[in-house]
Order: sequence, then C-alpha cells, then structure tokens
Amino acid sequence: MEEFLKNISIFKTLNDEQLEKISNILKPINFSAGDIIITEGEHGDSMYIFKKGKVQITHQLTLKIGSHHWEEGEKSMAILDAEKISFFGEMSLVTGSPRSATIKALSECELFEISKKDFEQLAEKRPDIGYRIMKEIASTLSHRIENLNENILKLTTALSIALSKKKK
Repeated sequence: MEEFLKNISIFKTLNDEQLEKISNILKPINFSAGDIIITEGEHGDSMYIFKKGKVQITHQLTLKIGSHHWEEGEKSMAILDAEKISFFGEMSLVTGSPRSATIKALSECELFEISKKDFEQLAEKRPDIGYRIMKEIASTLSHRIENLNENILKLTTALSIALSKKKK
C-alpha cells in the first residue's frame, strides 16, 4: 500500500511511517461505470484518492431560452483520469461545504475515501502528517485557481470580441 501511496501527489512528502498512518484511514470503495460518486449541492465530508478509473465532472446550469423560458441543464466541465489526477473532493475535506459539482464514474473506478473526521483525528494526533497533506492540497488548489483564472480571461476576451462584433 505504501508504494502505491508514494505516487499520489498529496502524499509525496510523507515517509514510510507516515504513509502507514495515512493508509490506516483510507477506506477502499468501488464504483461501476455510470455510478454517481458525488452529487452537486450535497453535504461533503470526504475526499477520494484514485487507484483506477475515469470520472466526469459536471455542473448544473440554468439557461435562458427565448425571452421568458428558463431551462436547467448539465455542463461537462472536465474528465479526470487516475493516470493524470490523483484525488478529488478535497474542498469538502478542507471546508465541509456542499459539493461544488457532480462526479460520475465513466469507467469502473477503484478509489480510496478519506473522511473529514478521520483526517482531522489523524492530523490532531500527528500534525506533521496533517500539515504536509494540507500543504499539498493547498498547492493543488492554487494551481487549479490559476488555470481557472486563465480560462475566465479567455472567456471574457471572447465574449468582448463577440459583443463588439454584434454592435457593428
């Protein structure tokens, strides 16, 4: 188990003894293709570590169709693959806030779940482990925010160009 965990980005700074401690709070969980792993808006109190599989992240959108008609829909935001991304759901582990997206298994998924309660108990007993994991989660979230900022800039630029052409 420790060899597997060494390849997970949020555990990369942990030594073998620390990896053994974190492995004690990992709960193996499997999902079939099509299963909903996380539902947007539900209470969140855990995160997931990928062992195997592929998932799709979607967000609920409300779109205005015509002058008085509104329609609900889902927008696919990303596809995560165990070979490229090692974890998801970390915001709920950190904040306990409602889930920000729906995550659906696109293939058979082998995951490990870490509950907020178990993680906090481990971090209280072993602040060295909690600090290192939270530092890696913060780094990952920072990179994701940087990417989102770039995408927002691209979208606002494209919208500005489209609106300026429409006015002509």
